[in-house]
Amino acid sequence: MSRKLPASQAVEPEGVTASAEDLLSILDSLDAAVYASDMQTHELLFLNAYGRQTWGAPRGRKCWEVLQEGQSGPCDFCTNDRLLDAQGRPGAPVVWEFQNTQNGRWYQCRDQAIAWHDGRLVRVEIATDITERKALEDALKASHRHAEWLAYRDELTQLLNRRAFFAACQERLATLDPEAPFALLLIDLDRFKLVNDTHGHAAGDRVLREVAKRFQARLRDGDILCRFGGEEFALALPGTSQAAASELAERLRRALSAQPMNYGEASFRVTASFGVVAAASGEADLGMLLQRADQAMYRAKREGRDRVCDSP
Repeated sequence: MSRKLPASQAVEPEGVTASAEDLLSILDSLDAAVYASDMQTHELLFLNAYGRQTWGAPRGRKCWEVLQEGQSGPCDFCTNDRLLDAQGRPGAPVVWEFQNTQNGRWYQCRDQAIAWHDGRLVRVEIATDITERKALEDALKASHRHAEWLAYRDELTQLLNRRAFFAACQERLATLDPEAPFALLLIDLDRFKLVNDTHGHAAGDRVLREVAKRFQARLRDGDILCRFGGEEFALALPGTSQAAASELAERLRRALSAQPMNYGEASFRVTASFGVVAAASGEADLGMLLQRADQAMYRAKREGRDRVCDSP
């Protein structure tokens, strides 16, 4: 049986002079769907012109049969249980958003339980199409995510930038055992200015992207690679000893020098100088490690380039 309110709660307010036809005209003029459905049987009792044009006439069907697709019973997102208070009386309106399963469009819905003319409780919903607003919101969110991503990435190589490198290293250091080793490499491409001067800056950009690609192919998931600036790269190796880091640096060095770079019809060899340092994680100071790795890297430059030098 349908639940009904006492007659004293179902009477019309004083001073209402609009006819039923006037009210229907008002509802049919709205640029939003308005419907009423029995809260127990789910029979669709009323659907305004906007709703009929979108979903068709009720014809005695249930609300979920008219307004949704693929439903064999009441919708699992139905708000009926949220519209009544603990005593089963109409409560505050519920405003929510959802994507309609029939037409795929987004709606902001305002649902409220009211007493129908015969005293039974019905759910009245006003559903406003917000598809364009949702699309704009999604675009803004995507733009924000992209901007955040760019703030931590080198645009050319898509590697971490210097700021993100320091943050990632500090975060990783905080999780390592204090006795675990933490190695750091500074890598500077040799005579990179000559590439730009001879083949143009587009060739230089191609080289930087290819260097990043070759390095990434030889690293573990937990290794932290960044473009430190210009033609310089930094690589942090959590949990890696200085000896193991030097061996990896040698493999990276060979990965560059053994295979020429190609740009257009030009083919040229690219080499790099490596500085390697390591310390126990509990004692690791990034600024000091970078300074020592930088000194080792410039020693590699002085000793002829295309080599790996360890910090003492």
